[in-house]
Amino acid sequence: MDETVAEFIRRTILKIPKTEIMTILKGWDFLSENQLQTVNFQQNKESLIQHLILLCEEKHASFNDVALLDMIYTQVHRHQKVWDVFQMSKEPGEDTDLFDMKQFKSAFKKILQRALKNVMVSFRDTEENAVWIRIAWGTQYTKPKQYKPTYVVYYPQTPYAFASFSSLRSNIPLLGQTFEMHNSTTPLQERSLGLDINMDSRIIHENTLEKERVHRITQETFGDYPQPQLEFAQYKLETKFKSDLNGGILAEREEPLRCLIKFSSPHLLEALKSLAPAGIADAPLSPLLTCIPSKRMNYFKIRDK
Repeated sequence: MDETVAEFIRRTILKIPKTEIMTILKGWDFLSENQLQTVNFQQNKESLIQHLILLCEEKHASFNDVALLDMIYTQVHRHQKVWDVFQMSKEPGEDTDLFDMKQFKSAFKKILQRALKNVMVSFRDTEENAVWIRIAWGTQYTKPKQYKPTYVVYYPQTPYAFASFSSLRSNIPLLGQTFEMHNSTTPLQERSLGLDINMDSRIIHENTLEKERVHRITQETFGDYPQPQLEFAQYKLETKFKSDLNGGILAEREEPLRCLIKFSSPHLLEALKSLAPAGIADAPLSPLLTCIPSKRMNYFKIRDK
């Protein structure tokens, strides 16, 4: 099992209240009853998570498997989300379509994947005749972000779909277009539950200008060529405690405060180069990170001037 899948499992279970873990795992129905009986649910949560990761590894858990677990947790705690409601409207005189769930899921996923190369879509049917959809958005150059998904609840044969508030607001129009294309309806009318998300027609232009700025700065900083392969960079900080307040234990300390930070990746410089274009960090990056190739160093000691 991939390490990123193991981390996905760890972070998903970590947010589940300990008293609910057994119930949610049974609802997941991925681990067998015999496997669950081997688990001591009274042990500390970190040990419990490690045991569950090992059990998932035995069954070769995938991102899709863990996405389903995350969806079940979100269903239980759906009241913690802020939801937008979409109302789809048909042309006057149009009949209600017969709904084919299998065809809907296939078409929904294909439409999103054609529009956005790296996107992971998961589905779960519920007893309330609703289909839950989990969308992990990526970009043309980055993998789907599993920790910032959008959840959609759709009730077939009704004109309503509910979408959780997402920090990736630029994807909301694409989500609306997906329902529009599948249902052959007039454009979605978006209403808000708890927030105003009227889309400014200039947003696309603003995003384009920002992407161009980030691209230009990235090229100026790293160049338009493959980066040298480097697996880690280490920074050691030494600084005296400073405070406007008088007194205190640290104020009397003669020895500097020390901190060690290490960045590691199979290809660290390429990873740093992709941070700003992926929207993970602002451009430009700190000179402490971008100076690695020019200084030809990956050990740095930072002291007070």
